[in-house]
Amino acid sequence: MTDSTVRTAPEPLPDNPWPALWALVIGFFMILVDVSIVSIATPALMSSFDAGIEPVLWVTSAYLLAYAVPLLITGRFGDRYGPKRVYLVGLTVFTLASLACGLSPTIHWLVGARVVQGLGASLMTPQTMAVITRTFPPERRGSAMALWGATAGVAFLVGPLLGGLLLDALGWEWIFFINVPVGVIGLVMAVRLVPSLRTHAHAMDWVGVVLSAVGLFLVIFGLQEGEGHDWGSIVGPVTVPVLIGAGVLVLAVFVGWQARGPEEPLVPLTLFTDRNFSLSNVAITMMSLAVTAMMFPLLVWLQTVRGFTPTGAAVVIAPQAIASIVLARRVGHLVDRIHPRVLPTVGLGGFAVTLFVLAALMTPDSPLWAVLIAVAFIGITGACVWGPLATTANRNLPLHQAGAGAGIYNATRQVGAVIGSAAIAAVMSARIAAHLGPGAAEQFAGGAEGAAAKGASGLPPQVAESLSAAFAESMLLPAGVLVVGAVAAVALEQMRHVRPR
Repeated sequence: MTDSTVRTAPEPLPDNPWPALWALVIGFFMILVDVSIVSIATPALMSSFDAGIEPVLWVTSAYLLAYAVPLLITGRFGDRYGPKRVYLVGLTVFTLASLACGLSPTIHWLVGARVVQGLGASLMTPQTMAVITRTFPPERRGSAMALWGATAGVAFLVGPLLGGLLLDALGWEWIFFINVPVGVIGLVMAVRLVPSLRTHAHAMDWVGVVLSAVGLFLVIFGLQEGEGHDWGSIVGPVTVPVLIGAGVLVLAVFVGWQARGPEEPLVPLTLFTDRNFSLSNVAITMMSLAVTAMMFPLLVWLQTVRGFTPTGAAVVIAPQAIASIVLARRVGHLVDRIHPRVLPTVGLGGFAVTLFVLAALMTPDSPLWAVLIAVAFIGITGACVWGPLATTANRNLPLHQAGAGAGIYNATRQVGAVIGSAAIAAVMSARIAAHLGPGAAEQFAGGAEGAAAKGASGLPPQVAESLSAAFAESMLLPAGVLVVGAVAAVALEQMRHVRPR
């Protein structure tokens, strides 16, 4: 069968694709929870392994690095070998690596196991989105993508809460052991419920694979290490700016190669001729950046200024997840009925306004009920963004490029999260230093857990006021980024399948 035949022949769709989607959502939720669940265990890991903050922070950084860098490649694997097969391999790797994480005898073993875990997650993520694109007809895809998007949004928020509960009840090992039974259930469900879709005999662009992997690695590694090395030297003449600059240069070469080199590029640049695909990638990058960035100052403020425990602080942000879950299905129905720009614009703009309001509430004596309402609005506005953008990004793309589109979309989302983490750390350090001096920045800018571990409750009123001001000013970064995302969302156009012919 020729490639052109494969591309034009319609792919038979299952009568009821929802069971397959639910099977995939289990694994997708698990791997995204693991992005945030470990951060709350930082003090416990430092104590258990008698390790400093830097190697423990690599428990999270290694996972993000191994997760984000291969996404362009693993999305293409789904097209070539079948999304079900690649997903099952990734879930098996992730589950076994989770067991290895929980059994880790040293911090270095744990970091290595997290790298393997991240690679498993990278194999899984694009396949979940590609299966939705290929099994749901365009007029029903909105509801499915709303569930997929809500899963991403809720997972970011559930991680700290679940991590706090497991730490308090069972110990740090169980933030990894919990993945094993969930992974087994997910495997059984995926084997039984996910259809084996047609594969496409793509020629692998190995030059593109190497260039994209090296470029993304250098950029993401540089961003992760920037704050820890004061944006200066890492080893000898190798500085953070040099590393990031080299990564950007390699990525520029990669783009040039994709435009002129291979017969079948790893990233078909023709995808970006679709206006909605390009703008959705911009908007989701801003959304992911903002969600990641706003969590740090909010959690630090709740623990250092308001005196909450890590679990208590996670409970305060729980209304976000609840609101997203409640609204996911309703939003999904709307996605299929209204213009693509409406929900993302309302969501991103409303999220920005909410963060400006929340920044004003971040004082030592603001009423907790007002903070809870603002937090709930974060979940409400987020529900209007995650699913609708995911739907809009890939709905116009040809099915034989579903894996490539999903890989690009998820890669930009993850890069946004990494940039958000690096940027907010730098902004928080600068604002704390501005209000309390450089010494205070070193004490409080290491994250919510580190600040709580240093006994930062019961602060003198002047210090509490200054810290609150620093954290509130830091929230303006994600708020401003969301405005950029809203501008991109305003420019989205009507879907092709509903345009007048």
